[in-house]
Amino acid sequence: MSDLQKKNAGEAAAQYVEAGMVVGLGTGSTAAWFVKALAARNLPDLRCVPTSECTADLARELGLTLSTLEDTPKIDLTVDGADEIGPGLALIKGGGAALLREKLVWEASARCICIADAAKVVPALGTFPLPIEVVAFGHKTTANRIADVLADHDIASPARVREAERGLIRTDGGNLIYDAACKLIADPARLAADLKSLTGVVEHGLFLDLTDLAVIGTDEGVETINP
Repeated sequence: MSDLQKKNAGEAAAQYVEAGMVVGLGTGSTAAWFVKALAARNLPDLRCVPTSECTADLARELGLTLSTLEDTPKIDLTVDGADEIGPGLALIKGGGAALLREKLVWEASARCICIADAAKVVPALGTFPLPIEVVAFGHKTTANRIADVLADHDIASPARVREAERGLIRTDGGNLIYDAACKLIADPARLAADLKSLTGVVEHGLFLDLTDLAVIGTDEGVETINP
């Protein structure tokens, strides 16, 4: 039923968009439902900033007008999914390997709405492995630095580089993704700061104090959560 819940969340979030807005388009299966619903509304004078090449391709196919952060540095509203939604609307994102571009778009936005199926709402962050985007050069030494930080947070397992059959997963920016099986993130703000301070780490998937509203899909419709 998660597909129905994702669809309900995406379609409900599309109703928050108004004509003439600059809209950030998220990445992932739930965000795709939002992009489809937004295109179906056929609102005039929309400009859309996608967070990945995959989302850009979908939006282009559906006839949405695309822009970039360079051309539209101020975004009115971004709608995007999440891998986990914790207390205070703290998020883990990056399962789709677009976390850097997503965070750049989120931080340029006046308002951000997170959309998800009900299973993504959790009492504490950490069950979903935390994505960490690193530069490819010297990434194994960066992984060692990450392991030290994780250990300082009582996270015993080292982060593992994300791979597929074709080899190492590359982001749209050419970086690599390491996934940290944290199990429980006791202090998300401190972990976020510690990871960001590491040379070689480009960005992490902790999205803190960025979400203005969560629209959660259910089998019957949607529920909303405020921070």
